[in-house]
Amino acid sequence: MKKILFILVVAIVFVSLQTDLTFAQCALCKASVETSLQEGNTSAAGLNVGILYLLVMPYALIGGLGYWWYNNNKKKKSQEAVDSNQLL
Repeated sequence: MKKILFILVVAIVFVSLQTDLTFAQCALCKASVETSLQEGNTSAAGLNVGILYLLVMPYALIGGLGYWWYNNNKKKKSQEAVDSNQLL
């Protein structure tokens, strides 16, 4: 439990440290997209796809790791139950 709490605290610290850097770029991206749309370019659609890609990937990785951990934990518990029944 302490290990999970430590990892959670470290993740929150890393996320909170990155906010200043990420907000600094928002005005530049917005200005670039607005100018591009006024000129008739469709780069805004590509930017939206990139944003969605960046949004989905961390959740997919964390979900995959959680699924892997759950399956390994379930197999380990079932193996321990089989081993304890064999001892009786």
